[in-house]
Amino acid sequence: MTLAARARRWLREPLVHFLLAGLVVFAVSSWRGGGVDPESRTITITAEQVGRLGEAWKQTWQRPPTGPEIDGLIRDHIKEEVYYREARRLGLDEDDSVIRRRLRSKMEFLAISELENAVPDDATLQAVLDRNPAKYGLGNRYSLDQLYLAKASQRDAELLLGKLDGNRRWATLGDSISLPASLEQATGPEVARIFGDGFAAEIAALPTGKWRGPVMSGFGMHLVRVRRVTPAAKPRLADVRQAVENDWHAATLRDREAKAYQALLDGYTIRIAKP
Repeated sequence: MTLAARARRWLREPLVHFLLAGLVVFAVSSWRGGGVDPESRTITITAEQVGRLGEAWKQTWQRPPTGPEIDGLIRDHIKEEVYYREARRLGLDEDDSVIRRRLRSKMEFLAISELENAVPDDATLQAVLDRNPAKYGLGNRYSLDQLYLAKASQRDAELLLGKLDGNRRWATLGDSISLPASLEQATGPEVARIFGDGFAAEIAALPTGKWRGPVMSGFGMHLVRVRRVTPAAKPRLADVRQAVENDWHAATLRDREAKAYQALLDGYTIRIAKP
């Protein structure tokens, strides 16, 4: 094989490309006037780091690593550190949107990490509940009767409607379907789960005591009598504590992150050039 052929073969090797890239990094670093820091070429693996590697392995595999396994973990950690440092020398961490987002996420996490396990007292949660009791209440409760009309026209429904008030045998006048003919003290979400959101919204607006309709559901046409509406009671903290605590955590985390960002932003001078 000629010298030229050997040279072309070497230039096709990925390892050669890698080494050439390293030389470029070294040359750029020298050109910039910044000598290579000897410490940056030293990788020290401490006993604490080895312990953390072993503990992470144990949590994953539910057993301590063997000697060869811990050696493999150390080699992989060194490989990661080498690539990390060389990527920094190449400037691969600059102007990278993915890295920027990761670093932003870490800073946001640091801003709120102290609150992750915070437990608010009852007075704090009660204040949240008192500010918006309707959000945590179950709403009005409805006692109602419904008559399903499978094939009736609008005109048929209106004619039947006139025969229902005072008729004790009203349940025999409709068509058969696997839906309850009556509900007692059902919440709005319960009505919606059975008949659909549109049906629940319509019956919430109906007056009580008389048959009304037709009211449409996902099944078809109904005539409905709302017998009684029980107004929503003020929710007790004991009944809705988890929902209130979740909202408190979310609001507090947002507030803490916003204040932490503002504190950092106050240290900057912002100049914006608009075209």
